[in-house]
Amino acid sequence: MSDLPRKAVTRTAKLAALPLGFAGRATWGLGKRIGGRSAELVARELQQRTAEQLFKVLGELKGGAMKFGQALSVFESALPEEVAGPYRAALTKLQDAAPPMPTRTVHAVLEERLGAEWRELFLEFEDKPAAAASIGQVHRAVWHDGREVAVKVQYPGAGEALLSDLTQLSRFARLLGPLVPGMDIKPLIAEMRDRVSEELDYALEAEAQRIHAEEFADDPDVVVPAVVHRAEQILVTEWMDGVPLAEVIADGTEAQRDRAGQLLARFLFSGPARTGLLHADPHPGNFRLLPGADEDEGPEGWRLGVLDFGTVDRLPGGLPETIGTCLRMAVTGEAETVYELLCAEGFVKESVALDPDAVLEYLLPIIEPAEAEAFAFSRGWMRTQAARIADPRSPAHQLGKRLNLPPSYLLIHRVTLSTIGVLCQLNATVRLRDELAEWLPGFEEPDPV
Repeated sequence: MSDLPRKAVTRTAKLAALPLGFAGRATWGLGKRIGGRSAELVARELQQRTAEQLFKVLGELKGGAMKFGQALSVFESALPEEVAGPYRAALTKLQDAAPPMPTRTVHAVLEERLGAEWRELFLEFEDKPAAAASIGQVHRAVWHDGREVAVKVQYPGAGEALLSDLTQLSRFARLLGPLVPGMDIKPLIAEMRDRVSEELDYALEAEAQRIHAEEFADDPDVVVPAVVHRAEQILVTEWMDGVPLAEVIADGTEAQRDRAGQLLARFLFSGPARTGLLHADPHPGNFRLLPGADEDEGPEGWRLGVLDFGTVDRLPGGLPETIGTCLRMAVTGEAETVYELLCAEGFVKESVALDPDAVLEYLLPIIEPAEAEAFAFSRGWMRTQAARIADPRSPAHQLGKRLNLPPSYLLIHRVTLSTIGVLCQLNATVRLRDELAEWLPGFEEPDPV
């Protein structure tokens, strides 16, 4: 492939072809049915063809298209199994890989941003990228002081591509809705648009990663690579090996999956309390499982490696105490109090009146894991919850349409759902209540004065 397709007309044409392709395959499927093929066989073949086209286009375009695909990938566990099968391989490909930027383009960016003598900064530099993401790709190298490093190089024209893609995707968000039952796609795309400038600014990313690396420097459970160097469109950090979380999901032992799930929950809830920042892009491509120094210790000694701090939510006081208080009250069944708190925070508009008990039932996907001493996350459980909320005839679906999500909770809400999605992909049994009690303000009963 050549350079990142930057011209809006080129990218728009590729994305605009997707809905037409969906419609064409639906007609093709109807023809197959008329020809006597069973509905189940036709549906599976149709889903596979749709997945292949959708994610081929998203992966090739990178930018906002690929970012959107990565965001969807964490919700794969919500799809019915007969639909999820064809999608799973295509979705997970987006978590770690995309067609690479040409070597000449990489060298041109490095020369422009690091100077004509950029090679002197490195003892070694691998031209073949080790990983590709939505707005940049990563090269393995050795820094001039001997440290192994990861060099993130931003795609030229990435900002223009992000905005163009997300604008186009929002135009046919309704067609993409069935990919994630129970989730409104349009707000997800709108929120991504709002974050474009932050994601493109590697200075902000470097600062967020530096804060995390310093805070977790001596942590027994979490590893964050240190920032080595930064320039416009270039970010150099220490290299980190480990087993990608996508591999743990696919082939990990039960003990490895449980350990990865526990550490993922620990990091995402402890991060805001310890750094004032929430890592807001928890898809499996951003995490590694690192074996401990003592092999005899087994998975219990493994640590979680965390990458990519391009999207963070700034929470100087940690996660809002209202979340912890609401969850504590919800677990003990205090529907009226929970409803009053949600109204006060703007989750229920003044013009809307809802049944507090129905609201409590709607929150079950969040309440159930917090109730149990250890909760077994699974694709089956996720599908049940998604189907309950997605069915237009269900009371939960009708109630959900009347709730409101305040802007300040947008990223927190997305991270929570995404984390639950990844835990279900892992099929991990997690002591979530322990992490909430340790790190979520308001979840523990306050000491009597």
